[in-house]
Amino acid sequence: MSNYDYIIVGGGSSGCIVAARLVREQGARVLLLEAGSGRYDPVLKMPAGYMKFLASDAYLTMHQTEPQPQLDGRGVIVPQAKVLGGGSTVNAMVYMRGHEQDYADWNSAIDGSGIDWSFSSLLPHFMAIEDNDHLGAPFHGVGGPMKVSHLGHFSPLSRAYVKAMQGLGIPYTPDFNNGNPFGVGFMQHTIDWTTRKRCSVVDAFITPLQNDPNLTIETHASVSEVLFAGDKAVGVAYRRQGKEKRAEASREVILAAGAYQTPKLLMLSGIGPEAELARHEIALRHALPGVGRNLQDHYEVPVVATTNGAFGYYGQDKGWPLIKAGLQYLLFKSGPVTTTGVETCAFFNPTDFRATPTIQMFCVPTIYLDRDVLGADPDHGVTVNSLLLRPKATGSVTLRNRDPVAPPQVDTQIFGHPDDLATTLGGLRFARKVIAAEPLRGMVAKEIFPGPDISSEEDIAAHCRRMVKTGYHPVGTCRMGRDDDPLAVLHPDLRVRGVQNLRVVDASMMPNIISGNTNAIVMAVAHRAADLIMGNERLQSEQQEAVA
Repeated sequence: MSNYDYIIVGGGSSGCIVAARLVREQGARVLLLEAGSGRYDPVLKMPAGYMKFLASDAYLTMHQTEPQPQLDGRGVIVPQAKVLGGGSTVNAMVYMRGHEQDYADWNSAIDGSGIDWSFSSLLPHFMAIEDNDHLGAPFHGVGGPMKVSHLGHFSPLSRAYVKAMQGLGIPYTPDFNNGNPFGVGFMQHTIDWTTRKRCSVVDAFITPLQNDPNLTIETHASVSEVLFAGDKAVGVAYRRQGKEKRAEASREVILAAGAYQTPKLLMLSGIGPEAELARHEIALRHALPGVGRNLQDHYEVPVVATTNGAFGYYGQDKGWPLIKAGLQYLLFKSGPVTTTGVETCAFFNPTDFRATPTIQMFCVPTIYLDRDVLGADPDHGVTVNSLLLRPKATGSVTLRNRDPVAPPQVDTQIFGHPDDLATTLGGLRFARKVIAAEPLRGMVAKEIFPGPDISSEEDIAAHCRRMVKTGYHPVGTCRMGRDDDPLAVLHPDLRVRGVQNLRVVDASMMPNIISGNTNAIVMAVAHRAADLIMGNERLQSEQQEAVA
C-alpha cells in the first residue's frame, strides 16, 4: 500500500489547485486520483472546440436525473466532466464570480464561526489565481497562473443583443466580476490571449509540476471508499486498470469529486443519512442527514428565432466555412474559432432593474436546440436563454445501490418551488422583448419557440416545463454550516463533521448557489482551502512543539 501526505479524490478544478499548492508550497507528497482520462482531443484546446463534445460521452458522464412530476415526468440529462482538469477542460470557459450577496448568505449560514466567507475575503484568492488580459486592481489579478481574457471574435448577433438590451434599459457593464454583476456586456473566459487556447487548471497548475516527484497522478481511478482507523480518515480504496488498490494518507483525505460524486462517496463510506445507508445495508460510521441534500443548479429556458441572414454560427462547422475558419485560427489566431459561441450575457431582475439580479440572460448566435425537440429544421437563428440564478427548490443525491460504479440517483426538483417557475416566466417574457427590440429586431425573421401563438401564462409555463435544461452548475450537496444546523455536513473550514482528517473542497460545499457560472468560484474556494489545510498543519506543528 502506497503512502502519501494527502490523497485528493477528483482531478477537476478544485482537486488540481489544492494538489498543486500543497506540493509547491508545502513540499507535501500528494496522490491525485481522477476517474476520467488524462488525455483529450486537442480540439478541446480551441475556444470553439468544446461544442463538438457537448453531446458526447467521451469526456462527460451523462447523468439521467429522476423523472420530475412538476415537469410532466421529464428527467433532464446533466453532464459531468470525466477528464483531468474536470470542467475547466471541457466547459464553455466563462469566468464569472457571482454577486457579493451570495457570499453574505454563506456567512449567514455559518454565523459566528470565526471564518469569513464574504466576497471581500475571497477576492484575494480570485486575484492570486488570475492573469487578466486587460483588467487590473482592485478587482483583478495580473501574473497569476490562470489566464483570463475576452474572446477573440464576436458575432453581429451578440453585438446587436448588447445594444438591444441597452435600449430596453439594461446598462452596459465592462466587468461582471466586481461583486455586483448587473447590466449587459461581453463575458470573460479562461482563455490565454497570447495563444488563443483554453487555459485549464491542468495548464495553469499541474503542467508546471509535471516533473515534481511529490505529485502522483493516477487517471482512470475509481474510488470506492474512504478508509478509516476509528474516526480518522487514513486512505482510500480504488480500482484502476482492473486492479483493486489502496493508498494511505498520513495527513488528510480530500474530496474534490463534485456535487454528485462527493456525497455518493461519503455515503459509500458510511457517512450520511441513517435511513439511506440502512436501505443499502451500509454500516453507519457517522450520521450526517445533510449528505446529498441541498442540491442546487441553474436552469434555463429558451426563446428561439430564425434570422433573415447569416449573422451567427450556423453552418460554420462544416465544409468551406470550417476550412476557412480553421486556417484563420492556425495562421492568425483570430476568427470564429477564437469564440466559445456564447459571447455575451446580462444580469438583471426583469420586474425591477434596481433589485438584485434574478436572471442571467445569454445570447447564443445560433439555434441552440436539437431539431427533434424543436420540430423545425436547422437554420440561421438566435437563442436567448433565461437562466434562473438562485432557485428556491432544492434537490437531492442518493445512492442507486451500493455498487461504487453505479451512478447516483439525482433528483433535481426543477420548478419544485412555484417562485422558480414564476421568475423564469418573467425572464422569458423579457427575452421576447429583446428579440423584438432594435437592432436585433431587424435581424429576426420569426420566433419559432415558444412561437407567436403561445401567449397565455398556461401555455408559456408548459413551454418552460418542456424545454427547461441544466446550466451545468450543480452545487451544495455537502454544505458547510453552523454547529446547530442539522443538515450541515462541513465545518466552515471544510472539514467533514464527526470524523477527522477528511475535508471537502469542491462545489458541494456551497450553502447556496452563486449567481453566475461556477468554475471561477470553485477555483477560488480551492485556493482558499489549500490555505486552510496548510494553516492547520502549521497550527498542529506549533501545538505539538509546545507540548514537547
